Order: sequence, then C-alpha cells, then structure tokens
Amino acid sequence: MENIAEYIKEGRSDSWRIELRKSMKTKERTSYERVKMPEQDPHIRNKNSIEVNSGISEEMAIAESHRCLDCPAPTCTIGCPVGINIPEFIKKIEIRDFLGAATVIKETNALPAVCGRVCPQEKQCELSCFYTQKLHKPPIAIGNLERFSADYERNSGKMSIPNVAESNGIKVAVVGSGPSGLAAAGDLAKLGYDVTVFEALHEIGGVLKYGIPEFRLPNDIVDIEIESMRKMGVKFHTNFIVGKTASFDDLKEQGFKAFFVGSGAGLPRFMNIPGENFNGIFSSNEYLTRINLMKAAYDDYDTPVLFGKNVAVIGGGNTAMDSVRTAKRLGAERSMIIYRRSIEEMPARVEEVHHAQDEEIEFMNLHNPVEYFADENGRVNRMRIRKMRLGEPDASGRRRPIPIEGSEFDIAVDLVVVAVGVSPNPIVPSSLKDLKMTNWGTIVVDKDTMQSSIPNIFAGGDIVRGGATVILAMGDGRVAAAGMHKYLQEKVKAN
Repeated sequence: MENIAEYIKEGRSDSWRIELRKSMKTKERTSYERVKMPEQDPHIRNKNSIEVNSGISEEMAIAESHRCLDCPAPTCTIGCPVGINIPEFIKKIEIRDFLGAATVIKETNALPAVCGRVCPQEKQCELSCFYTQKLHKPPIAIGNLERFSADYERNSGKMSIPNVAESNGIKVAVVGSGPSGLAAAGDLAKLGYDVTVFEALHEIGGVLKYGIPEFRLPNDIVDIEIESMRKMGVKFHTNFIVGKTASFDDLKEQGFKAFFVGSGAGLPRFMNIPGENFNGIFSSNEYLTRINLMKAAYDDYDTPVLFGKNVAVIGGGNTAMDSVRTAKRLGAERSMIIYRRSIEEMPARVEEVHHAQDEEIEFMNLHNPVEYFADENGRVNRMRIRKMRLGEPDASGRRRPIPIEGSEFDIAVDLVVVAVGVSPNPIVPSSLKDLKMTNWGTIVVDKDTMQSSIPNIFAGGDIVRGGATVILAMGDGRVAAAGMHKYLQEKVKAN
C-alpha cells in the first residue's frame, strides 16, 4: 500500500484513486488518527472577530476520509436531520473529487458551509458513526469534511446550483429567512414552485446573521449560500413583517397558495429577579443582534451598545457562549459565565465550551443570580449570587439545581447578558385566530408533514420547537416542503 503522501499526489487518474480506495483494508482505515481542525491562537482570537477555526487542507481532508469504512448500513446518515448521503460525499473526497462531494451534500442540504461550522455533529451524525457506537474511537470528522467540501467549492469559483424542476406556476410564501425557512425555500424551488421569502429584518439569514458571531460563522459565508438560492429562483423581501406589513389574507389575494412559517423564537426570556430592569442588563438576543447584525462595535456604525469591564452572562447554552466570547472581544477584562448547573450539564457544544475556556472566559458553575444593584445613574454595578448544588435528575435528565441557603455573595458587574432561553415570536400566531397553539406559544403541527391546524399553513424551526439547532430547524423545513408539495399537488388534482 502506498502511503498518503503518494496517494494525494496530483496527476493520478481517477481510476487509480478508486482502485486504491477499494484496496484499503478496514484495519488500515481504523489505524488512522482523527484529523484535528487548526484554529487561531486563543490569546490572539479573543481580541478579534476572525473565524476561530481555520478549516482543513486538501491533504487533511483526504487523510480523514481514509478513516471512513463505507458501512453497508450507514448509521451516520440516519443521524443527519437533513439526510445527507455522508458516505458518498466522503468517498468523493477520498478520490479528490471535491466538487463532486459538494454536489452530493447540496442534494439535501441548502447550507453546507453553514452546517459544517455550527451544527452539533457530535450529537447527531458523528454520535451515530460506527467508530463512536462500535469501536469507541473518535468518529469521522463529518462536520469538518462538510465544511471543507463547501469551502473548496466556493473558493474554486465553480459553485454548483442544484437542479430546479420546470416552473409549475404555483406561488408559495416562506415567512422568515432563518435556517428552517431557507431549507423549505430551497426544496420548494427544486420542485418548481415560485418561492418568495419574507424577512422582517433588513438582512437575510435570520438567526444565522443576528444570533451567531462572525468568529463562529462569517456573514459572507451566509451571503454566498443565500446567493445560490437566488440563482435557483428564490425571491427575497426584507423589512417585511407578515402579519403587520401585510396579512396572510393580503398575500392570498396576491396569489400565494401555501405558506411556511419559520419566524423563529425571538422573544427574550428573563428571570424576573429584583433589579433586572437596570441599565446594562441585556437579553442575549438584543446584545448579539446589536453587535452581529447592526455592527454596534464598528466605528462607522452608530448603533448604540454598552461596553463592560466586568461582564456576566447568565446561562450555559451556545447563545451564552457566543455572548460571553463576544464581550471578551469587545474589551471586557473579566468575562464570566454564570450557570446554575455543573459544566457537564451545559447544553452548549463541547467545542464552544473548550474554545471559551481557552479564551480566558471565567466559568462560575453551580451559581445563580438572585438580585442586581445599580449606581446612582441606574447602571448595574453589582450582582448577588447564590451557590447551588445538584439534586436528582429532572424531566430533562439533567440533575436538578438546588439553592444552598445562606451561600449568597456579591460580585462587581457593569454589564449583564441574560441567555436563559427565548420564546416563540408571537406576531404570526396573533394574526391567525384559527391557528392552534401550545401553552408555550409554539405552533401545533403534524410532525410528519409540519402542517398546522390551518391546512395551507405549515411551520417549523423554533416557532414549533421553541428553540433548536440550525440543522434540526433545517430538517423541519425539508419535511414541511415535502408536506406542502403533497398538499398543493392534491389540490391541483382535485381541481
């Protein structure tokens, strides 16, 4: 067997590479170590907004692809919410058909460069990998390979546009341009529908733009993925609030036959503790939106935002990690995570927690705020914290945090970001009186079709789940697109 360095040399024929791939034995494949993603030095990156992860090289991608066993019944694909043919795209990488790999991914995933960066592969496809389940070894780096494929295609200047069926002349509307809306729009366009996406904000991308910092997901990556959708024929309207700018009835009069609602969960939650209304206390949504979407940290933008020397972020999810790492980059001397459970119970991605730790973020686990105090100008300057201990598991399976009486103490803070969850956007539900809702303000849907109680309205993402990952939202969008297609075609046949 020739070594990897020989294998990746230019000039080899495709047939040679295919034969070499077939000749590699399982024992040899499982002997390779998982390739590690290069990243910026933590003491440099915590002062800039450049992407932390640098991406892997062609050589690294091929080396990682060697590890794939091409399982007869690939469980990794089952673990992917959008159903990417993972073994197939990895085989393409192994024979240096990098553009072919990107094409395979885009058959089912409208946002491969996004998903390769922010999806929790360790809880989905990689968790289902044969290496994880049977060999108890690090899984194939599926996310890194997906990102590599998408980045290679973009940098090559040969972006493929998915095939689109001949137009059927049926107009459909997508409410919200976040992950679920974009996924639905992409699949509907492929099926030949005339798709228009309505976005309330001034930029397309939803949470991908306002919620995720550029050091994790650069905006130009999102823009390029959206441009591909424009080339598929998808139309976008910004600054358009469905339910306010125009009602659903107005849009029906304009010829729209069905709707997908992916309006997200943009309503912030607070803890309702004393002093929470003082200046300097933000919801994570407002804080990140001002900085990520409205460029508050840039000198040539006049979006107001407060800067802090001692910053506390309340919560343990990815949004909390994004907020506290952003505060560090904006000059905070002390950036703290305050979370009522232990670090093991944190819902944030393991990678995000590690990155935060490397960037000198302070973790105050098993602590919870109970009160805020302010200076004479009403600006928060101190918070009271209570220590916690873990009891028996609750309904989520995590151990319940229990207050330790008499353990309170105060710390100095001049900026607090509350990242304890969000609630569904209420605008769409409030504009549709016949829409069936849950007690939590989410839309009730048929899980197999994502159809709501109003037959021509489908929904997915956070407006249904109340808070989810990018890839789960995209999975909802794909299921909804299939459901809408079935519904509309049955209407056509009936007429």
